[in-house]
This record gives sequence, structure tokens and C-alpha cells, in this order.
Amino acid sequence: QVQLVESGGGVVQAGVSLRLSCAASGGAFRSYSVGWFRQAPGKEREFVAAIGRSGTETVYAESEKGRFTISRDHAKKTVYLQMNNLKPEDTAIYYCAAHRDPSTAVGEYKYWGQGTQVTVSS
Repeated sequence: QVQLVESGGGVVQAGVSLRLSCAASGGAFRSYSVGWFRQAPGKEREFVAAIGRSGTETVYAESEKGRFTISRDHAKKTVYLQMNNLKPEDTAIYYCAAHRDPSTAVGEYKYWGQGTQVTVSS
């Protein structure tokens, strides 16, 4: 199995950028697709972006297309989520998760990190 640890969250003002990292250990990193999800207070966890095992296939939530970019570094066993032009509605706990395929469905992912908080003030 694989263990995932997110980092890079923080408190920022609207309009700035953040890059989240998801570091993997304990498993064959190349065997997993990785997804980013987020959960705002009182809301369900929602899909943000996913990247396939090779790094060539990416999937984005429609609302994040053009602002967020997902990428992976196999040598560092890390997946990144570059978030640009952040908005207050991006405020949430961001989680990364691993699965065989780059699915958009929360229930498809077996392995999850503990999350990192992103707070965007207006």
C-alpha cells in the first residue's frame, strides 16, 4: 500500500497562487494514479483534479480548468497541484488520494492523505 502526505497549504489573499504537494511512500508510486479533492466546511468532498500513472493523462473539474494544474515527479514520488488566481470559494481542506485509474469519484480511491488546509481571504 501507499502512504500519502500533503503539504503546501496556508492562509493567502485572493488572487495569489499556491502549490500543494502530495508525497508518496511505502508503495510503487508509478502504479498509482493520484487525485486531488477538497472539502469545505459543511460540504461534501469534491473532485478537483487527477493525473494518470504515466503523468500524460490529466482530468480536471470543469470549474478549475485553466486555474489549476496537476503534475507529478516520479523521481521525487510527488504529485503537485498548482493553484493560480485563488478565490475565497477555494477555501477547503485539500486531500490527495491514490487509485489505479485517474477517477473523478471519491469512492474509487482507497488511499488518502490527512489533508492540508487552504484558506483564501478576500
